Amino acid sequence: MNEPAPAPAFDHRAFLKSCTASPGVYQMLAGDGTVIYVGKARNLRKRVSSYFRTAGERSPKTRAMVAQIADIRVAATHTEAEALLLEANLIKRHRPRYNILLRDDKSYPYIYVSNHEFPRLGFHRGARRKGVRYFGPYPSSVAVRDTLNLLQKLFLVRQCEDSVYAHRSRPCLQYQIGRCTGPCVGLVDADEYAADVRATVSFLEGRSEAVIGDLVKRMEAAAEALRFEHAARLRDQIATLRQISEQQYVSGGDGDADIFALAREGDTAAVQIFFVRGGQNLGNSVRYPKLPAEADNAEIMAAILAQYYAEREPPRLVLVSHRPAEAEGLSALLETRRGSAVRLVWSPRGDRARWIEMAARNAELALRTKLAGEAGQQARLDGLTEVLGLPEPPRRMECFDISHTQGEGTVASCVVFGPEGPLKSDYRRFNIAGIEPGDDYAAMHQALDRRFARLKKGEGQVPDLLFIDGGKGQVNQALDVLRSHGLEGLRVIGVAKGAGRRPGLETLVLSGVEGPSILPPQSGALHLIQQIRDEAHRFAITGHRARRAKARRESQLERIPGLGPKRRGALLRQFGGLQGIARAGVEELAKVPGISRSLAQAIYEGFHEN
Repeated sequence: MNEPAPAPAFDHRAFLKSCTASPGVYQMLAGDGTVIYVGKARNLRKRVSSYFRTAGERSPKTRAMVAQIADIRVAATHTEAEALLLEANLIKRHRPRYNILLRDDKSYPYIYVSNHEFPRLGFHRGARRKGVRYFGPYPSSVAVRDTLNLLQKLFLVRQCEDSVYAHRSRPCLQYQIGRCTGPCVGLVDADEYAADVRATVSFLEGRSEAVIGDLVKRMEAAAEALRFEHAARLRDQIATLRQISEQQYVSGGDGDADIFALAREGDTAAVQIFFVRGGQNLGNSVRYPKLPAEADNAEIMAAILAQYYAEREPPRLVLVSHRPAEAEGLSALLETRRGSAVRLVWSPRGDRARWIEMAARNAELALRTKLAGEAGQQARLDGLTEVLGLPEPPRRMECFDISHTQGEGTVASCVVFGPEGPLKSDYRRFNIAGIEPGDDYAAMHQALDRRFARLKKGEGQVPDLLFIDGGKGQVNQALDVLRSHGLEGLRVIGVAKGAGRRPGLETLVLSGVEGPSILPPQSGALHLIQQIRDEAHRFAITGHRARRAKARRESQLERIPGLGPKRRGALLRQFGGLQGIARAGVEELAKVPGISRSLAQAIYEGFHEN
């Protein structure tokens, strides 16, 4: 049998003859069409030609990359700033193996103030709407929730859903506990509510002193009008605001800034990003970029900034702990994204130097924590390799678990772990149907069969180890499925709960081994198995609860005669969910299109029967 001829080497001389000298982006492709590197250049011909110098002048990383090149694509741009933006977008799309990759990238959350007559404060992530004011970004959803909770105590601006607000006939619990002024039922006049909204906006803009000054005037006016309870509430707001301002204030300055600090050890790096808005520290976020060999700190910082701001608007000031490579082009990119001047500063003085110092300390701490976690994870992985007698540490481990309540809403989970821990993008859930309720063996068989049937379609990868939450019966189900799919060689491990379901007493059921195995409680291998099993259980029970809740919502409405799918949908849209329907009175229900008075009465009774 003749072997296929090797693919011809890339003819860089012929390519360079026609390559443009303008600014732009180049993509290097392997033989299978995979993009292995994306770069940008002021002069494309000059930059690309540098990769094909004498081998001794190139680094080992570059030599390895060049050996894989089968083709190069270029895209010319008008300016270097345009090239930077295109490069960042291509890196994010293709995630080339030889580029610096900023992982765990997702849009940051904001707080918004709606444009209604009585505006609402809320959580927002994603595309912005016209006419709505947004504040942030915040480092996490937790930071937004904490801020919203604080604002609810301070300014009493409503945070309820518009569908709930529009159908209230009496004030809700938030009014009763002093966290809302009850605009839904007219318990506050528009001017007073607007003053609370203005104070909220000023606070979110970082103008705490202006807010306090306005509250002092309102308190004095209320006292002169003999509205002493209202004056006391404003006095308490002022005291709380002063305390918060002291806690959150960073440096005595004002304005907006993003602060980036890089800490690195070998091929592991941590980047701390702090958000300062109106002189107040809104919190921080940490990233762990994936680094190619031999990348220097200037390259890393430039790649992080370009990718981070590819889809975000930068503030007026960006502080960095290391001067990024090609800083002038990067500054042009930031100004293009913002539409106005942006200062990129890497050697600040005074208060701004202390900001960098603070971020750098946090970056070092995050790096040490990650390195310690990786060392512990590697030790547990090495222990598992030794216990199971594997030739090398497993690269991919999958674990399945089943969750249901007396057979209702059965859901199977599949979680995936690699050498660095969980691979959450590969997690899967399976809604189980067509089995006898409570039959865990059949549920496990169906989930595994559906999982491995996808391999024939080219989806997913074959794991090195397959963990099953259960004993010999569940393991046998797994072995049957694997045989049917031609995967007899895959190692299967059942994790059976010990006496009293206490951690540390688990027994392992190993495929091809007689009798159960018990690992000592201090075993690193057992700790890794417990971590994987517990994650599978958490993921399964979360899915089961969501499925069960959905089924119960639907069944509660379906029990009401005369309430078809269209009317159920109309009710859910009008009231924002089952809780809103349950709180509504007959008159409110009858206002929904398609709901008669008699049907509204039946719905009300369906939710309030003894």
